[in-house]
Amino acid sequence: MDYLKRAMEIKEEIIANRRYLHQIPELGMELPKTSGFVVEKLKEMGYEPKLISGYGVTATVGKKTDGKVILLRADMDALPMEEESGLPFAAKGKCAHTCGHDLHTAMLLAAAKMLKESEEELEGIVKLVFQPGEETLEGAKALIADGILENPKVDAAMAAHVIPLLPTGFIGYNKGVVAASADYFIITLHGLGSHGACPQLSIDPINMGVHLHLALQELISREANPEEMVVLTVGKFQSGAAGNVIPEKAVLEGTLRTFNEEVRSYMLKRIQEVTDGVASTFRGSAEIKYKGSVCSLNIDSKMADIIGEALKEMLGEKGVAQVDQRMSGSEDFAEIAAKVPSMFFIIGTGSAEEGYCYGGHHPKVIFNEDCLPIGAAAYAQGAARWLERAK
Repeated sequence: MDYLKRAMEIKEEIIANRRYLHQIPELGMELPKTSGFVVEKLKEMGYEPKLISGYGVTATVGKKTDGKVILLRADMDALPMEEESGLPFAAKGKCAHTCGHDLHTAMLLAAAKMLKESEEELEGIVKLVFQPGEETLEGAKALIADGILENPKVDAAMAAHVIPLLPTGFIGYNKGVVAASADYFIITLHGLGSHGACPQLSIDPINMGVHLHLALQELISREANPEEMVVLTVGKFQSGAAGNVIPEKAVLEGTLRTFNEEVRSYMLKRIQEVTDGVASTFRGSAEIKYKGSVCSLNIDSKMADIIGEALKEMLGEKGVAQVDQRMSGSEDFAEIAAKVPSMFFIIGTGSAEEGYCYGGHHPKVIFNEDCLPIGAAAYAQGAARWLERAK
């Protein structure tokens, strides 16, 4: 099948699906409306979808069971923020699809339709996965724990992400480590409250927190190799309710990101040691909990070559390129990529020159929907070519 031609023929359908999904954003692992819509559409195409990890959805296509199995994944969850795009189909309420997961879901639904239409041509099995909980870094781990890589056993996987501020429809990919690990930590410092006029009667958790914040930054400046990318950010510091009262506790929340798993392990160990040390120095105590974590995303070179070649044949040399860049952001597809050889590509959704001026996670971000059929075709073409080469 000419997947790009077919995707252009169903472009309006893809856009309609995306706009409906855009208006029903849901958070984390609880996606009843989104999941229900995906199940309904897959059934209309002739699939027998199943739920996994609560509101995840999976289905398979392909009749040659003696071939390989490739997993195609799209994430479905939104972000806890209000949309300010001004679009007629903008989300209303306290959450919005400002990361573009609604586009991913619509693209994979279109790819599912095309793969079902060309099922006889497939040299193996395509396992479709619509995933909850990417933003919270818990979805991929949940899917793996619930057996998504088995029955049928998955040999390889592929996923994609739209990227604002890149030319519409441009596809980029890289090899090796392409996205950072992420560990979201919550540090609770316990002290002893008192009247603000009598600090000697307190164990001040704010004082502990200030010193801890500075001490954590020293891990980057004095213990991390300058040649390694390591980012440690504390983005939330909360304590107290009145200016003349020393509170009982303080809470710091932040993230650690790196490309190197050995560096990651060392830094996590040192965060614990420094936190305990600072707390005990000021006569308090501390506990660390991790809200979510994901390893760095590692792309298989052979898969990247096979699928990259297929996409260049479909879109031309100017439409697809290997980009020598890595992002300090994270992607929980990394947990799947750590288990099976994987490919990950990005899709441009409109540059500043085209009039698209906001990046992802911005309340005013707008995505050029012309990218939708291109992404859908890339999913289908990439999967079909890999099955052909891997048989």
